[in-house]
Amino acid sequence: MRQKEFGTVYPNITKRYAATTRAPSNIAAIPSWHSTVVLLSSARRMTRLGAIFTLTLSLLALPEALLAQQQLPWTVTPLPGGTDAEYDMTTGTFSGSNGVMVSYGNYVLTAKEAVGNPTTGEVVADGKVRIQQGEQLWVSEHVVYNFRTHQMEAEQFRTGQAPLFAAGKGLHGDTTNRTYTATDAMITGDDTSQPLIKIRAKRIKIIPGRKIEAHQATLYVGNIPVFYFPFYSRNLTEHAGHFNFLPGYRSAFGPFLLASYTWYLNENLDGAFHVDYRGQRGPGVGPDLNYHLGQWGRGTFKYYYTHDADTAADQLGAPIPENRHRIYLSYDANPATNLYVKALVRYESDFAVMRDFFEGEYNRNPQPDSFLEVNKFWQNFSVDAFVQPRVNEFLQTVERLPDIRLTGYRQQIGATPLYYESESSAGYYKQTFAQNAGTNAPLFAPSYEAARADTYHQVLLPETLFGWLNVTPRVGGRFTYYGEASGPGATTDEQYRGVFNTGAEISFKASRVWPGVENKLFEVDGLRHIIEPSVNYVFVPSPSVAPSQLPQFDYELPSLMLLPLDFPDYNSIDSVDSQNTIRWGLHNKLQTKRDGKVTDLLKWDVYADWRLKPRSNQTTFSDLYSNLEFKPRSWLSLESITRYDIDRGDWRMAYHTLTFKPSNVWSWSLGHYYLRDDLTSSPVALGPGNNVVSSTMLYRLNENWGFRMSHYFEARTGTLELQSYSIYRDLRSWTAALSFRVRQNVSGPEDYTVAFTFSLKAFPHYGQGDSVGAYSLLGG
Repeated sequence: MRQKEFGTVYPNITKRYAATTRAPSNIAAIPSWHSTVVLLSSARRMTRLGAIFTLTLSLLALPEALLAQQQLPWTVTPLPGGTDAEYDMTTGTFSGSNGVMVSYGNYVLTAKEAVGNPTTGEVVADGKVRIQQGEQLWVSEHVVYNFRTHQMEAEQFRTGQAPLFAAGKGLHGDTTNRTYTATDAMITGDDTSQPLIKIRAKRIKIIPGRKIEAHQATLYVGNIPVFYFPFYSRNLTEHAGHFNFLPGYRSAFGPFLLASYTWYLNENLDGAFHVDYRGQRGPGVGPDLNYHLGQWGRGTFKYYYTHDADTAADQLGAPIPENRHRIYLSYDANPATNLYVKALVRYESDFAVMRDFFEGEYNRNPQPDSFLEVNKFWQNFSVDAFVQPRVNEFLQTVERLPDIRLTGYRQQIGATPLYYESESSAGYYKQTFAQNAGTNAPLFAPSYEAARADTYHQVLLPETLFGWLNVTPRVGGRFTYYGEASGPGATTDEQYRGVFNTGAEISFKASRVWPGVENKLFEVDGLRHIIEPSVNYVFVPSPSVAPSQLPQFDYELPSLMLLPLDFPDYNSIDSVDSQNTIRWGLHNKLQTKRDGKVTDLLKWDVYADWRLKPRSNQTTFSDLYSNLEFKPRSWLSLESITRYDIDRGDWRMAYHTLTFKPSNVWSWSLGHYYLRDDLTSSPVALGPGNNVVSSTMLYRLNENWGFRMSHYFEARTGTLELQSYSIYRDLRSWTAALSFRVRQNVSGPEDYTVAFTFSLKAFPHYGQGDSVGAYSLLGG
């Protein structure tokens, strides 16, 4: 009995017989298994021609031996334009023509015509056949495919799972180990019918989702054979090993080639191995290891060695050794609840090895430190053990051997309105200054060392008056013990210092909403203004021992921003001195709606200190600080950070950036950084100034081509300090960039660099921004 129009003959089979394993007496034609036919389409009767409907075959009753196996539904759906889909109750087969889709579990087949048997799982498909197996796609004109065993037969085929694609003849599937073999095959990384780079092989084996193996393979660029592989294998997993190459020329290096191989052993260990060569400087090698130990930690080990053939190349005139290397080791673990362990070791053979060969990393952190830190947290307290030895002789370091710190977080004292916070530390410290390269003499002063124990406690009374005014008075005290300082840099006896502090912070927040305000120019849909003034008064009488009489380990460092005023946020323990100061602050925020979301149109913070009784090295007013972020359009933003000297009436520092990003086609960022010469300020000077104008533009010519250029101009000297240009190319499965950079050094000759970067998209070594960035030219 053949049924071509469903929904009227067996409308109740699912309801009546879904749970039975026996054939009902009125359907004797059904064999030892039963099917359910359900129409999921229009309620009105449909004709065969032009019908769009779904035929679902659920194998609900199987022989007893198969009852325990998972039941998966079969779905046969006519594609748009399809005119026929039917099920033969006598033979137990289904068929579709003029466009049909068959799915079983997570596997989907589409073709012009298909005939299948749900019992055996085999489907014969013809005409534009597509089979989707997870992320693997198969394409052919004729396929015999078994949805249950995944065995596949095809005369010609194409298949793809990024990052590789293949095509060939005589496809045969092995159901035992679920592998597929083919002859006269091609492998490529380009998802196109005419790939530029490809491998042709006599025979290939495909293990879906895992790897492709090729025998008697030849690498082609276009139609030109380049290299022969007796055997070639490519991993398709997420962590497939791959090579990266960065060729180029730099005036300080000569021609160079930076090569690395990235590998993956298992979920616990992966890494890379670098083999570099620089024509004027020599070879360089080293491994990178990344280890993952679950709750016992994760980290990275890096070692790099180079035999430098040009030891007179340092632009500062200081000698450098022939054998140069660096060691990097990091460790980060959370072995128990609220217990954290961190360790970092950064050893460098000389002061310039990172600057010369890892420029990007050097610019991010020119003075690396090494330490071991263990933190344990509780609800109201934490303990921190910190050890910081001196690893690099050419860097100034405060050794902490060790530094133990107990922190009491702000917490309520019983049922009272009072709150308590504290911070105590003890350790042994050694101040070691940088050594002059080549002489081993200290650049500033000889070293000194001493023991120190410090404890600070504070009580606060936060109150909200009138329902809107926040007032928090506080009172606290600090006691510090200094052991006898020894060393050529300082000699002091034991010292006991006491410090008292008090003060109060007052603030409130007010807001107003204008829901009807609209402005198309600034993309404004309603406005809300939030204002938060604050006043913070701090009084600290002169400590019992002046800072000049104490060994300095934790002292004030040069800072472009205003340092914290009150304790314990002010943590320069050895520089604590008298204070009688009011800090004024004003926080503004202007918000609107864009795309249905609340967006900050304007954020502006202004603050300054009024010193009621300034010390001898202070002025009555500090600089006036301003931080501004303005976003007049969703694609236009302005950031401004300024520092105005009230006493002198001029700018000490100004930093501005203006960014245009109207689309993903182009973006342009303009910047200006000004810093006044500051060589004598007390207590700390900022150093020589700058007046730099910068510009970075990225433009995508089309989907395949892009261009980027960057410039840094020093207005004081009229010098274009840095200029770089890059042409970016998208090669479907690869990305590439040709870059050129010129840098005018403050001392020494100009530095020219030309480099070509390329990377497989599936295993990117550089992001698009990095691939054309200045530091990626040097592998940093």
